[in-house]
Amino acid sequence: MKVVITVVGVDRTGIIAAVSQIMAENKVNILTINQVILDGIFNMAMIVDMDNSDITLDTLQDLLKQKGDALGVEIRAQNQAIFDAMHRVG
Repeated sequence: MKVVITVVGVDRTGIIAAVSQIMAENKVNILTINQVILDGIFNMAMIVDMDNSDITLDTLQDLLKQKGDALGVEIRAQNQAIFDAMHRVG
């Protein structure tokens, strides 16, 4: 299953490393990553593949929420199919 992960918050050192560490520890493959910092606000989108992971999407969401709370950023993860359906234009 492909999952879209978004991170938004005040920029600080270590955000990408912290999210990537969770992926590595749980056998979640990062397919693409894009990040930008605008006026001190960090914004990242990541698409990952959970096919070889031993955890569920719910567990990944919980891990990312905890890490986001610790870092002071908002991290969300959702199934790419649902994300695509919600953001389809027309």
